[in-house]
Amino acid sequence: MLPEASAPRILTLLANLNSLPFDFVTRQKIGGTHLKFHVTKQLPILPPDRYTPKDLRFIVPRVLELAYTAWDLAPLAQDVWEEADEGLREAIRAWVAGARLHPDAPPEWVETPYPFPPFLWDEERRALLRAELDAYYARLYGLNRKQLRYILDPQDLTPRELEDILSDYEEVEDSLLES
Repeated sequence: MLPEASAPRILTLLANLNSLPFDFVTRQKIGGTHLKFHVTKQLPILPPDRYTPKDLRFIVPRVLELAYTAWDLAPLAQDVWEEADEGLREAIRAWVAGARLHPDAPPEWVETPYPFPPFLWDEERRALLRAELDAYYARLYGLNRKQLRYILDPQDLTPRELEDILSDYEEVEDSLLES
């Protein structure tokens, strides 16, 4: 039985659809300039019951920071907050405590009190959060480091590493061993 849709689970879907491993597979399956429905059904979307509470505590605060950057998205933050269990709320509280939030008061049209203001847009921080989510999703998909390196840059792998892409074997340069 699948868990019912909730705002935190929708954020995991959003993160999944924007992850590097998902993008890689999708690009391999597209044969032209559009995505046909039968191909969409074959894409590797992780099912909602795949996410543990630990996964939710890692993913949801990061996606919330990436998505909730303006007051008009406050209802999303409110839904996530209301539908989160206490463990996830605690993770969000801790995340918000360490984040840079929008300093201005809510606009007049904001009627409902929200648990916290929007996050500030910071390109460097957003890149870091996306990288963390990409690495996390690579693990959720069961990829090892070499396979993720292949997705990022196939030229980075040696011929020996490419021979058996499914093994964990990686060649290490001597310069890396010396440092």
